[in-house]
Amino acid sequence: MRVEPFTVGDFVHVFNRGNRKMPIFRDVNDKWRFLKILRFLNDEYLPSHPLREITSLATSLATFDVANLNPLAGRSFEWPKHWPPHKPLVKILSYKLKEDHFHLLLKEITKGGISKFMKRLGDAYTKYFNTKYNEVGKVFQGSYKGKTIREDIKNLHYLDAYIQVFNAFEEYPGSIEKALVEFDDAFEYALNDPFCSLGESFKKRNLAIIDRDILAKDFPNLKIYKKFIKDALLIRNIREILGRLTLD
Repeated sequence: MRVEPFTVGDFVHVFNRGNRKMPIFRDVNDKWRFLKILRFLNDEYLPSHPLREITSLATSLATFDVANLNPLAGRSFEWPKHWPPHKPLVKILSYKLKEDHFHLLLKEITKGGISKFMKRLGDAYTKYFNTKYNEVGKVFQGSYKGKTIREDIKNLHYLDAYIQVFNAFEEYPGSIEKALVEFDDAFEYALNDPFCSLGESFKKRNLAIIDRDILAKDFPNLKIYKKFIKDALLIRNIREILGRLTLD
């Protein structure tokens, strides 16, 4: 297992993309599976057959639209009663799934927690993907990339915004440039994206994947966070700031 020199308390931007930049998510079921891995394998307890356990926890939500997501997702992502109480390996602050890559903002809360969690995630998703599509070999380009954010809280805010808002804006119909012009509509688009943590951050849905206690102190409600995002977009060197903090 790859072991990173992360210190307990570190915030880390984690990124990985598909092997040869190929899609890692071919349909929405793949994305739901990835979210379930984030939810159920982020724990000190590991079932003997995690893929089998995850598959049996709930049926796919792919046929349901976002408006109907709340009650269904709540049941689908409930912690199994026959498992030990949840003891996470890491704190997941935010996430965004793209067609050929993903972003996570993690906090190291136990020594080696991020390394252990990322190995589980990579192994579990690779096994799922290769089994489903009758393929062999690597799904991801290589080992994940991790960049530690050890500076001030403002940089953590910017990184969170990059992961769960700016990445969603890139998928806004008509390009990110149109998203910046139509900010209110684009923000609502990001809020309703089921594969972006923004909606979960502000209680639009509850998948119990993320822990927002740290960032909730500075952004207690959606209105304050939305203003922060809008102000951040007006910063002249925002792309330079994000370039120092992010991986791509």
